[in-house]
Amino acid sequence: MYDEESAGRNPGWLFFLLPGKDEVVRKKRLRMIKMDAKAVAPITHKRAKKSRIALRALGIIIGALLVAVGLEIFLVPNNIIDGGITGVSIMVSKLTGSPLGLFLFLLNLPFLLIGYKQIGKTFAISTLFGVVVMSLGTNYLHHVPSLTDDLLLSAVFGGIIIGIGVGLVIRAGGSLDGTEIVAILMTRKSPFSVGEMVMFFNIFILGSAGFIFGWDRAMYSLIAYYIAYKMIDITMVGLEQSRSVWIISDYPAEIGDALTARLGRGITYLNGEGGYSGDVKKVIFCVITRLEEAKLKSIVEEIDSSAFLAIGHIHDVSGGRFKKKNIH
Repeated sequence: MYDEESAGRNPGWLFFLLPGKDEVVRKKRLRMIKMDAKAVAPITHKRAKKSRIALRALGIIIGALLVAVGLEIFLVPNNIIDGGITGVSIMVSKLTGSPLGLFLFLLNLPFLLIGYKQIGKTFAISTLFGVVVMSLGTNYLHHVPSLTDDLLLSAVFGGIIIGIGVGLVIRAGGSLDGTEIVAILMTRKSPFSVGEMVMFFNIFILGSAGFIFGWDRAMYSLIAYYIAYKMIDITMVGLEQSRSVWIISDYPAEIGDALTARLGRGITYLNGEGGYSGDVKKVIFCVITRLEEAKLKSIVEEIDSSAFLAIGHIHDVSGGRFKKKNIH
């Protein structure tokens, strides 16, 4: 007796269990079972792929709608703008009296076409989907009154909501602004980074807002933009930002045991060799959160005050066993 589930996972052992004395019959049955097992794998992969696409689409929808709320409920009614193409769209909409959603779509469209050819199909489609949802959301919320007339509150809460929304869209593999696409393309032939190019664009856009809405509104726009920028980072990375730690010491075992016992973190020993001295030493590697950095330094200092310690920022951590153990 055998079950089909076990056969799908490891059909090889059935070679000895299948009934029938004829060797040819047994091999034929074994081939059929292997074919069935292979047929199940693509189905499972397709289901997983559909689930990922659905989650990405949901993230883009939620993020784009949050941006629409931040714009129409906080920023736009108080003549505060955002950076990028969104800021240009707000100014053009104010000057022409046409709906904001229309310009959000039309002004981003050329950059989406460029992105489709130069950056990738998936990114361009995700961005197009996000821009459409954002445009429809702003049109729907256009007649909803602002929650507050206080300019500072509008800038702060508008920036927070927009930053969270943009962060969710970026995490889902899309974007809501064409200036990022232009910045990516321009950095290929310039010495500036993507962040620097986006900053140059936004300085020009926010400066232009001063001539249209007044310089006080331009300054509030700068506050909203900075808050949104920080919230994008928090949404993408999280509050507990991770750190990579490299420790070179004459007491690697003692430090490793202390980090495991007192910090609750797993460690990895690497074999290292001094480039000048040629001495072979153990290198301790581990990943911690920002809040654990001070405690780690204290532990290393207690055991070996002359230990070499290097700490770097990590954008994301996944896989492995990055899970804090209980500390007793």
